Amino acid sequence: MLLGEHDHSLDEKNRLTLPAKLRGPFEDGVVVTFGLDGCLEAYPRATWDEVAGRIKSLDPLSADSRLLRRHVFAGASQGDLDRQGRLVVPGRLVERAGIAREVTVIGVHDHLEIWDRTAWREKQREIEGRAEDVAERLANRD
Repeated sequence: MLLGEHDHSLDEKNRLTLPAKLRGPFEDGVVVTFGLDGCLEAYPRATWDEVAGRIKSLDPLSADSRLLRRHVFAGASQGDLDRQGRLVVPGRLVERAGIAREVTVIGVHDHLEIWDRTAWREKQREIEGRAEDVAERLANRD
């Protein structure tokens, strides 16, 4: 399980060193894509296959399905961690997500999110202000 919040920096070649405790799930490869909340998402290859299968199963005749497919797949990039546990983040994704050199990597159970550190701090304040209400709404659905 991928957990925690980790502050790191991208080097001049857009390489991100993952903390040792987060590297295991990525031994078979990693897929990085633009997320839905302004961050980048990094998936272990097996988890990516599951996510891609869910998106692929959406109705291709639906405009919303096509939009989501384009959003997720067009920016996706496959790769591997190097011997130092570094992930190369494509420049076009770094630019698109507005990521500066200082980043925060957060574990979100089955994948990682890579945030510009300032953007993450702002998102974190938003989350903390809404999490209780969201939890209550979800609990009341059942």
